[in-house]
Amino acid sequence: MNQLKSREPGSVTLPGTLSEPLRAELVAFRRDLHMHPELGNQEFRTTAALKARLEAAGLAPKVLPGGTGLLCDIGSRAVGRSMLAIRADLDALPIPDAKTVAYRSTVANRAHACGHDVHTTTVLGAGLVLAELDRQGLLPNAVRLIFQPAEEVLPGGAADVVEAGVLDGVGRIIAVHCDPRVDAGKIGLRAGPITSACDRLEVTLDGPGGHTARPHLTTDLVTAAARVATDVPAVLARRVDARSGLSVTWGRIEAGHAPNVIPQHAELSGTVRCLDLPAWRDAPDLVHAAIDEVATLHRAKSTVTYVRGVPPVVNDPAVAELLRDAMTARRGPYAIEDTEQSLGGEDFSWYLEHVPGAMARLGVRTPGDTRVRDLHAGDFDVDERCIESGVELFTAAALLDATPQP
Repeated sequence: MNQLKSREPGSVTLPGTLSEPLRAELVAFRRDLHMHPELGNQEFRTTAALKARLEAAGLAPKVLPGGTGLLCDIGSRAVGRSMLAIRADLDALPIPDAKTVAYRSTVANRAHACGHDVHTTTVLGAGLVLAELDRQGLLPNAVRLIFQPAEEVLPGGAADVVEAGVLDGVGRIIAVHCDPRVDAGKIGLRAGPITSACDRLEVTLDGPGGHTARPHLTTDLVTAAARVATDVPAVLARRVDARSGLSVTWGRIEAGHAPNVIPQHAELSGTVRCLDLPAWRDAPDLVHAAIDEVATLHRAKSTVTYVRGVPPVVNDPAVAELLRDAMTARRGPYAIEDTEQSLGGEDFSWYLEHVPGAMARLGVRTPGDTRVRDLHAGDFDVDERCIESGVELFTAAALLDATPQP
């Protein structure tokens, strides 16, 4: 029996499942987005396509102040109630699409390798279904769709759209993120932190340079850079509670141009990730101090640029339970897996600084597929049946939501 169609019915029977024509339309919409990926704050074509489809459904989407991204309300606010918001992110990554499929990216060095095309399509699909339910008088409270630009651009486009007022009147917010380790038709869920904080780190080291025959007369910047790369993570490991998961990982190191010349300049760049909020708040001072100490030991002058990224996504237990109830009502309890906290970053966390919310991991792996399709890899792809399960999750959550007005 097809695992995606075999369901244990939940205790609640809900309207709002996908019709076959709409299911096919959404798959085609996702493939069109996949073929035309756009980077953060450049999602003009994507925004226009969404706006046109929502308007065709009789809705009134509003383009966000930056010129990309949309806000769209569906239904009327019930007395004493605040809205549930459903968020999608629009942007792609600056990497080539390595797949051989009919819907491969048509833009050089651009790819939807993180699943944002799927996120966008599921929220669009949920909006179209909820709009029809509202016309039938079956939507109990207004729902807000948020199509957010620039999730991949630190500190994340979420901060900008929150500042633009997208959370006005919102009581709770939900979202999904594709997970290639979970089968399509299922979600991964947990209460509490589900992602980590992620910041960017740029370090420059300077010294007088000189001849490799006389390193004792100058600053050996290559050695200094190597020691910063290896010793700074070790120093931090003894200054931060290990349970916080503070991790510095380098992605680039550059120094020198000739084998017999000690350079005058070296550069390192990487990320700082952290599992909990208190340690994330302390991280800039701790990282600065560790780098300065190691650099000084090797007589190098250090300059640190610490770029704040995003705090951890911390799922509100009550909103996570809403997602659990929604998926159970649609597909039964078998369709929910407990999931672990990831070291990946997600700017959905900025919304949670203002309202309670939760993010689920949307299964996108074909059941039985043993290939590993990792996020941010050029061969990333999904089992498109995940679109239906994502729409079902969102529409059920909207129907079950009962957020009191604060």
